[in-house]
Amino acid sequence: MANQVDSAYNSSEIQVLEGLEPVRKRPGMYIGSTDERGLHHLIKEIVDNSVDESLAGYCDTIDVEITSDGAVSVADNGRGIPVDIHPKEGVSSLQLVLTKLHAGGKFGGGGYKVSGGLHGVGLSVVNALSEWLEVEVHKNGKLYRQKYARGIPMTEVKEYGATDRSGTTVVFYPDDEIFETVDFNYETIRTHLREVAFLNKGLKINLKDGREGREKDETFKYDGGILDFVEYLNRSKTTIFPKTLYFERKIGDSTVEIAMQYNDSYNEVLDSYANNINTEEGGSHLNGFKNGLTKIVNDSAKKLGLIKNDEDKMSGEDVREGLVAIVSVKLTEPQFEGQTKTKLGNSEMRGYVEKTLTEGLGSYLEEHPQEARELISKTLTAQRAREEARKARELTRRKGSGLEFTALPGKLSDCSDRDPSKCEIFLVEGDSAGGTAKQGRDRHFQAILPLRGKILNVEKIRLSKALENAEIRAMITAFGCGIGEEFDESKLRYDKIICMTDADVDGSHIRILLLTFFFRFMKPLIELGHVYIAQPPLYKVEKGKDIRYCYTEAELEAIKAEMGKGYTQQRYKGLGEMSEEQLWETTMSPEHRTMIKVTMKDAFEADQIFTSLMGDDPELRRQFIEENATLVKDLDI
Repeated sequence: MANQVDSAYNSSEIQVLEGLEPVRKRPGMYIGSTDERGLHHLIKEIVDNSVDESLAGYCDTIDVEITSDGAVSVADNGRGIPVDIHPKEGVSSLQLVLTKLHAGGKFGGGGYKVSGGLHGVGLSVVNALSEWLEVEVHKNGKLYRQKYARGIPMTEVKEYGATDRSGTTVVFYPDDEIFETVDFNYETIRTHLREVAFLNKGLKINLKDGREGREKDETFKYDGGILDFVEYLNRSKTTIFPKTLYFERKIGDSTVEIAMQYNDSYNEVLDSYANNINTEEGGSHLNGFKNGLTKIVNDSAKKLGLIKNDEDKMSGEDVREGLVAIVSVKLTEPQFEGQTKTKLGNSEMRGYVEKTLTEGLGSYLEEHPQEARELISKTLTAQRAREEARKARELTRRKGSGLEFTALPGKLSDCSDRDPSKCEIFLVEGDSAGGTAKQGRDRHFQAILPLRGKILNVEKIRLSKALENAEIRAMITAFGCGIGEEFDESKLRYDKIICMTDADVDGSHIRILLLTFFFRFMKPLIELGHVYIAQPPLYKVEKGKDIRYCYTEAELEAIKAEMGKGYTQQRYKGLGEMSEEQLWETTMSPEHRTMIKVTMKDAFEADQIFTSLMGDDPELRRQFIEENATLVKDLDI
């Protein structure tokens, strides 16, 4: 394999920085949280170690399995963790790696030139937060094993005979005293492993779920790496270039990879990675890409005579409309900054990436003038649309000028509290439900905005067109936080934006139209956790003075069985069928209501789903329905 570092991976490569004591006391400091996200971070830590072996040139296969008892096994065919006695610590290096924080081969630079692992806490933290953990090492023709319970060794490192392979296997069961849930989500693991496989060209990752009734397995291996990643992201889009563009350049110990393609949508999908870590806050490499792209497209437009002077120059936002791109860099000493430590700070990477893109894309556009013209034409159209959207926003602001709150939509029934952190707004369907909601709400902190009819499907339109829609303008004005590039959370007037629609097909359609609008034009509302879906009851079951509300079919059957004969049941299809007291009690009261918080675990997958469901292609909708029909629980016919 390529890029091999010194193959003498033994105890002398292991450096020790800290013991395990703090981990169980403050797990959030090491894995971020103890909810479902923190739980899945454990798998990521172990997989990162195997990926480091792959980056060093010693591992080409990783096997991840959720076992029948709910534990997780991660196995690789790398060199195997050293097991010999550490020269300074006097214990097996395997035990050292499992019981000391920051003990490993990635800290001194001798074991790995390039390594992932954002925090580098690795095996020791997983061990500390597991009810039990077993490790198996195949190394130098011998098999070694050791068992742990909550970070404490239960056995010595023992030799168990001969082996004809090399590698490490870690099996662990998370501690339910630490985590809110210990039930692993297959889709969450799948999404992460697929991303890892895309970022590591040729690495094979096998995933298996062995739990009863949930059995499945699949393999991820992409010989095209991030080029395949971009093609995967574009699979439901109409692309502009005949092929996905890929540029790679080695500069010293660093590697820059760029894959890119344009499609006919109005949305930008641009993600950056450093040593396999998703740099969500961007950084020097992403800045280099953006600056380079804007300069290249403008230079090409000038050469082709499509723009004449600097005043006609297209902005970065214009040239990235419809772009799908992945920027991946690998470097020896990454410096991470920002609030979540996911912003790359190495200043040299800006120049490296810009140079790689300038040479690659610049040459391509010179050699393919027809594609260059098509791209620039799309970009100039985006420029005009952006200017139209700016004028429309200005017009909206001018129309609403005056005292602070007189500018709000006339149909908005606002709340009296002016502290946004305490306020919430319900988006309701039509005047009938709006009237009931207005009467039933707590006027102190709950606002009501009735929406007349179905709002515009924004999936295939630009912002300038969306701003022509009265309902969309009403929402933007009511929220107060701006839209698109002008979004400002500090100006948001409500902490919770709650979609409250009828429990029928029309209600579901309005809900998906609202979510499409939020996803395409106000995505930070979702990312920052401000969007919710109300859950009104489906049924009221009554027997004498005993009144119950049911939110699922299963709940209905259970309550009917409990009540016995003599009950009456009512199916609610519209919010307007409830009295104001019933609506408050079941759906609006913070003490009694159930709501779904809209989150975005996988932005890539969300983008594909919105394209499939809300785009122009009926074939994509048909495929989606066929693939997901078995998941339907309640069918309203």
